[in-house]
Amino acid sequence: MKMLLLGKKTIFLQILWSFFFIVGINSQRPREYHFVVREAKYTRLCCTKTLLTVNGRFPGPIIKAYTGETVYVNVYNKGEFNITLHWHGVKQPRNPWSDGPEYITQCPIQPGMKFRQKVIFSFEQGTLWWHAHSDWARATVHGPIFVYPRTSYPFPKPYAEVPIVFGEWWKSEIKDVYEQFVISGGSPINSDALTINGQPGDFFPCSREETFKFNVDFGKTYLLRIVNAAMNVVLFFSVYKHSLTVVGADAAYTEPLTRDFICIAPGQSLDVLLHANQEPDHYYMAARAYSSSSILPFDNTTTTARIHYNGYYIPTSSPPLPCLPYYNDTNAAFDFLGSLRGKPETYPHKVPTIITTRIISTISINTFPCPEGQTFSQTCEGPNGTRLAASMNNISFELPNISILDAYYYYLNGVYSNNFPSFPPLVFNFTAEYLPMILEIPKRRTMARVIEYDSTVEIVFQGTNLVAGIDHPMHIHGTSFYIVGRGFGNFDEYEDPKTYNLIDPPLRNTVLVPINGWATIRYRAGNPGVWFVHCHLERHLTWGMETVFIVKNGEGCDESLLPPPPDLPPC
Repeated sequence: MKMLLLGKKTIFLQILWSFFFIVGINSQRPREYHFVVREAKYTRLCCTKTLLTVNGRFPGPIIKAYTGETVYVNVYNKGEFNITLHWHGVKQPRNPWSDGPEYITQCPIQPGMKFRQKVIFSFEQGTLWWHAHSDWARATVHGPIFVYPRTSYPFPKPYAEVPIVFGEWWKSEIKDVYEQFVISGGSPINSDALTINGQPGDFFPCSREETFKFNVDFGKTYLLRIVNAAMNVVLFFSVYKHSLTVVGADAAYTEPLTRDFICIAPGQSLDVLLHANQEPDHYYMAARAYSSSSILPFDNTTTTARIHYNGYYIPTSSPPLPCLPYYNDTNAAFDFLGSLRGKPETYPHKVPTIITTRIISTISINTFPCPEGQTFSQTCEGPNGTRLAASMNNISFELPNISILDAYYYYLNGVYSNNFPSFPPLVFNFTAEYLPMILEIPKRRTMARVIEYDSTVEIVFQGTNLVAGIDHPMHIHGTSFYIVGRGFGNFDEYEDPKTYNLIDPPLRNTVLVPINGWATIRYRAGNPGVWFVHCHLERHLTWGMETVFIVKNGEGCDESLLPPPPDLPPC
């Protein structure tokens, strides 16, 4: 009887402790982070160079928060150039002022200036990331975000969590890579190495001692919080002799999916369980590119990290690498992506079945004729002496010189137009092998699309074979969306919707549109404000594959855009 009373008392105390823990989270002062953007020297591949960092770290510091929490990040720009920071996948309800894309929702934080950014989490649960959103600074200015649930995980609690951040490393200064890329009119030079947590791995010169490694205990389960922060590369990733179980994608839970490898596009994040169930030894994890185009160059190196089992044993002197799909294995990439399923019981709202706003947008590589008076070698290194570009619905986006959010909020005319087309203005066989060159030339515009509050939106992203077909990771700020369909070839508006998954599609913020194919997403436009839409391949973003969605205010006070913060950077 006494033992029974003690047991009840223990359970009561545990419940009481959990209650005060949750109340404490809600009542405590907001969590504050201090980000100092500054240059730091780093050595990779036997060369030392200066790179832009946050707090001198590459990758940058981890932000930790709970679902529904608001944190503040005090950003001090002590670097030499303008900067903005974006909280990728964080919905920021009613608060695009702190979303971060340069000249879309704010003007940049100038050297010597600071900005206290309010980061509002809503229903996110899992792994996200933050990164610079100005020029190519995000190559080194990025880091993970861990969002914890208020209750327990819908999977067995892991023993420990391990960040895995993929990136790219150039021997050249990033600003030089970017400037030469823009001046040339052609493609950027490839990175010299892929990285895991900032390190190229054992198979690169001057790298072996610094290769990322982590220790595991046999029988334990580890949560890998994986982010693809690479600039221009979709990646395959695997761990030798270990299965990977995906339990979350873009900070939304998924049904467990166990595979030997994963595929992850720039901008995407995954929560993956790794069970340390192999004979104690050293094991390689490895990542390399998935690149579907036969004519576009890419970084074809392999980056590695190591798992070391704890205990007493003689490790294998040369552990083997895991098997990864071949670089252009499109079937492997989309078999994995198409197998992900959401958990409907955790959805923030139901998958829309009645659509009030429908948009079909082509996403294309394009060219502009070389301007008169400029030579091929200096400014026009695209195909046939052109300058490469990119577009959505034949509109190659031009950044304004003040933020679109400022223009929208203060009713400033002449900054943007709100007539981004709902349908491709040029209709042709989008994925034909040969297409007339005249179709390659887009229009330069600063166009947005206005969407009514609480609309149910469907967007079909249609890839084209103009210049070169390739996969496109399309990202929308300020929302997550359901990926309800995907396929190859031209979208058929009568037949393809019959294949949509409206029961348990994955909820994501970045969708990989297949080469010469299409993808359909659906979501509810319940977040008023100005939100950027763009390809997360950095070269395509630079070329103009982007637009802006403006979600109008609703009728209630809690359905309207918040006022700007007092320290918003001036233009």
